[in-house]
Amino acid sequence: MKPTVTLKKIAEMLNMSIATVSRALKNHPDISAETRRKVQELAGTLDYIPNAYAISLRTNNSKEFGVIMPSISNSFYQSFIGSLEEEARRYGYSLVILQSGDDPAIELENIRKCKNARMSGIFLSVTSATEDISEVLKLDKLNIPTIFFDKVPAYAACNKVCTADVRATQLAAELLLSKNKKRVLAIFGNPSLSITQIRLNAFEEAMLSAKAKKNYTLAYAHNSPDAAACLNKAMNQKNQPDAVFCMSDEILMGVMKTVQTLKVAVPETLGIVAISDGFITQLYYPEITYAETSGFKLGKLAFSRMMTCIAGTPFVQTIVDDSVMVHGGSL
Repeated sequence: MKPTVTLKKIAEMLNMSIATVSRALKNHPDISAETRRKVQELAGTLDYIPNAYAISLRTNNSKEFGVIMPSISNSFYQSFIGSLEEEARRYGYSLVILQSGDDPAIELENIRKCKNARMSGIFLSVTSATEDISEVLKLDKLNIPTIFFDKVPAYAACNKVCTADVRATQLAAELLLSKNKKRVLAIFGNPSLSITQIRLNAFEEAMLSAKAKKNYTLAYAHNSPDAAACLNKAMNQKNQPDAVFCMSDEILMGVMKTVQTLKVAVPETLGIVAISDGFITQLYYPEITYAETSGFKLGKLAFSRMMTCIAGTPFVQTIVDDSVMVHGGSL
């Protein structure tokens, strides 16, 4: 096994102090250009690799961010990670991605891993069952800022970056009303999730304000197969829906499976509108009309807020990314 090359070894070979070698490798202005050249050439020849763990212990900064989320299997989180990584690389940071599997115990384990690794900060989307965030709040004393994103806790005094769930839902509902849809099937996700409740309340409020209480029926789907079954059942009834509202991309995928299986004409027989990150909607023809909740934009906002926290701001803030309507041919 090849022995590890250390600063001490390079210093001995060049008859220099360890401090001089360390500064030369960092291009410190106090070290002459000739000395820097000698040190860097030898370090390159010996394949010297800095000990990242030792550096993090010394500086209390790993130059890594932990990103903890329930799952990376949907396009929203993939867009978020891509956006975050793009920004992190520009500033010399890297990301460590951790999945909680929507399990609070695994989430807590991941938070502790980030703490023990002296991460520079944590981006956290909490599980549907997370109630206690006391372990996260303690990180502030260790100068490890946390930015909650997407699925955020109800606790007010923490930094949050969220999509405009209420506005996105209102935009979709208003469009259904403007198209004079009379029998809307509104499919929402797991009713125990806060995001479902927020979007459900916004939808019903928009419909009721337009006195459209009898114009819609509600259904709940925990996943894409559930959503497919909801629409299949509705399309086999006498009063078929003339439009479907999909609360998420996952629900939209299930709806579209039934649409394609039953060969339903869109938008002639059935109009479709969704809340989406925008990737899935482009996979169908006609493209799906949607209210945008962008993982990419959220990643930019979250990173900007993280850097503000690292710079030392004493204030907490909730940032909401606005939503816009993107028109396809489905409604």
